[in-house]
Amino acid sequence: MGAKDQKGAGSRFYFLNSKKLNPLKFEGVLSMHMKRKKIEVNGVEVRFYERNANNYISLTDIAKKFNTNTDVVIQNWLRTANALDFLALWESLHNPDFNQANFEDFRRRAGAGGFFISPKQWIEKTAAIGMESRTGRGGGTFAHQDIAFEFCSSLSPAFRLYVVREFQRLKEVEAEQKGLVWDVYRLMGKANYHIHTEAVRQSGVPLMDWNTKREAIYQASEADLINLVVFGCTAKQWRSQNPDAKGNVRDHASALENLVLNSIQILNAELLDQKVPKDERLVYLQAKAAYHYSILAHSNPIKELEKLQESVKKGQKKLGG
Repeated sequence: MGAKDQKGAGSRFYFLNSKKLNPLKFEGVLSMHMKRKKIEVNGVEVRFYERNANNYISLTDIAKKFNTNTDVVIQNWLRTANALDFLALWESLHNPDFNQANFEDFRRRAGAGGFFISPKQWIEKTAAIGMESRTGRGGGTFAHQDIAFEFCSSLSPAFRLYVVREFQRLKEVEAEQKGLVWDVYRLMGKANYHIHTEAVRQSGVPLMDWNTKREAIYQASEADLINLVVFGCTAKQWRSQNPDAKGNVRDHASALENLVLNSIQILNAELLDQKVPKDERLVYLQAKAAYHYSILAHSNPIKELEKLQESVKKGQKKLGG
């Protein structure tokens, strides 16, 4: 949970001028810009893409391992009772709009000599979301990783093991890379904080007080000015509102808050150099923060940073961090 979800009403002014996006329309924009990735398993390239934190793997590419006529391989699997039962169970767990009646019609005919079903028919008749059929260049049949792994099992349990192992290896590499990127991002913020603390020292702390408790009081006062501007509360106020939370308010900052925090620290350092009084700096920085929030709140780079932050957090939880 970001700091903006934990603090009080003091920071609500940040989003007064922000515009809400249509989530369905925005999801469509995201799907148009999905990046395709691939893994190589036993000499076969298997494509996949990630959408809304879910991975969809190419059944077409998997089928190529066993037959060049990939449509036949997939349709032969789809016409079995086991495949239909698995697909129906998956959809019932993830898809409230799944058409159970049409599934039951398919299920009654499963395995019959004249029964064949294509991925497109399955998707259209049952409103399934676990499988996608794409035409044109780079097209084919893609399915959620749960379904793709089950498809692998029906063809070759050994090949499934190779696919799962390679897929997990790639995800571990990606998670490590994301963690490194996020660490660099956080270190940049700490570097900006060093600039800020040095500006506080040079502008307001007597030389005799450097590296003493008195300097710590100066620094804490300026840090709380920044906290008030960015998070809407002081460190003490945040702690009283979140007594069980680990760390401080900045440790729980969202990607957006971190970005605004960095820019406000630099601005305040410049104002300190200019000897601007604290009450005037507060008013000016609040206005700047509100402007930055309104501009950045729905920007694509911020959304990418938020995804990165969430991905790193999930990875840390899985590792027990």
